[in-house]
Amino acid sequence: MEKHVFIVGSKGIPANYGGYETFVEYLTDKQVDKSIKYHVACKVTDKNSMIPEHFEHNGADCFKVYVPNIGPAQAIYYDLKALKYSLEYAKKYKIKKPIFYILAARIGPFMGTVVQQIHSIGGEVFLNPDGHEWMRAKWSKPVRAYWKYSEKHMVKHADLIICDSKNIEKYIQDTYPQYQPKTTFIAYGAEIQRSTLADDDAKITDWFHKFNIRANEYYLIVGRFVPENNYETMIREFMTSKSQKDLVIITNVEHNQFYDALKAKTHFEQDQRIKFVGTVYDQDLLSKIREVAYGYLHGHSVGGTNPSLLEALASTKLNLLYDVGFNREVGEDSALYWNKKAGNLAKLIDTSDRLSGDELAAFDQRSIRRIKEAYSWSFIINEYEKEFLD
Repeated sequence: MEKHVFIVGSKGIPANYGGYETFVEYLTDKQVDKSIKYHVACKVTDKNSMIPEHFEHNGADCFKVYVPNIGPAQAIYYDLKALKYSLEYAKKYKIKKPIFYILAARIGPFMGTVVQQIHSIGGEVFLNPDGHEWMRAKWSKPVRAYWKYSEKHMVKHADLIICDSKNIEKYIQDTYPQYQPKTTFIAYGAEIQRSTLADDDAKITDWFHKFNIRANEYYLIVGRFVPENNYETMIREFMTSKSQKDLVIITNVEHNQFYDALKAKTHFEQDQRIKFVGTVYDQDLLSKIREVAYGYLHGHSVGGTNPSLLEALASTKLNLLYDVGFNREVGEDSALYWNKKAGNLAKLIDTSDRLSGDELAAFDQRSIRRIKEAYSWSFIINEYEKEFLD
C-alpha cells in the first residue's frame, strides 16, 4: 500500500536555494522506497504564473498554492491554504493514514483545529520546528511573541516532532514537558561533492582577480547578513588579529541597515583585508571558493543544523565555529571553537595561521569523515523513510 506524505512549509521544488527547499529536493530526488508518494506544496506569488496546478518533479506530485502579497502574514496564509488543499485532496482520493509534514512552526494558533481535521480522516501531523525563530533579531517584539506562542501550540498538538538538531530536541523536551511531546532526531544532510572547476579555471581566477584575492590566503564567511550570525564579532576580531590573510564575506548587503550600523561601529572599510564580495549563485564556483579558502568562520547562534555549516565541513579545510550547542554537536572534534569574549577569536585566528600543513590536513579529514558518517543525504533519507513507514 502506498504511503502518502504531504509536505507543507517549503517554498517548493525544483529548488535552487533555501534549507527546507534543498531538503525537499533531496528527499524526493534520492528516494529509495517507492511505496512513499510525496505531495509537495509550491508557493506561487504571481497570479498569472504559467506553472500548472499539478506537475511532477522527482516523482513527487507538486501542487501550486497561490499566495497574495499580504506582507508578513504571507507565510501563515500559505501554510494554511496548502494544508486545506492537502486535506481536501486526501479526502477526495480516500487516502488512508496520510502524513502531513509541516516545515516550520508558523501556524500555532490554528494548529489545534488543523490536527483535529487531519485526525478525523485517520491522518497524522509531523512537525519540523526549525530553530529558535522567536530569537531572531530581525523580528520586532510582537512578532517574536507570536513565534514563541506559535511554537508552543504546534508542539502541543503535533503527533511527532522531527528535530534536525539534538540541541533543538532537548530544548523542546525541556521547555514543553507539560505536553509530553513525542520527538525524534533526524539531521539535515550534506554532499561531499568537490567542485568540477580546475584551479586555473577562468571562473575562479577571474573571480579572484576581480576582488584581489589569492587561493589559500583568505578566511571565508557565507551566510545571511543578520545580527544573530555574529558578523560584528567576527569582523571586529579579525581586524584585531595579526593575520596577513583576507576575510572574504559572501552575503547580500544591499539596502541593509545592519551593514551601515556595522560600518559606523567598526570602520571595517579602513581595513583592506575585509572584503564584502556580494553573493555567488553559481554553486560550482561557490564550492571552489570554499575548497581553496584557508579557513571558514561560522557565527550562527540561532537555529538547528545549519546547511552552510555542513557545506563548510564538507569542503573547507579548517573551520572556526561559534561555540554554541548545535555547532559543537555538528562539528565535534573536526573544528576549532571561539566565543564572544574580546580577543578570543582574534587569538584563535592567529593560532590558526600558524598551523602546519599536516595539522590542516588532519582537520580536513576529520570534518569530511564527520559529514560522511552522520550527515550524508543517503543516511538522512533512509532515516526519514523509516519514520514515514513506521
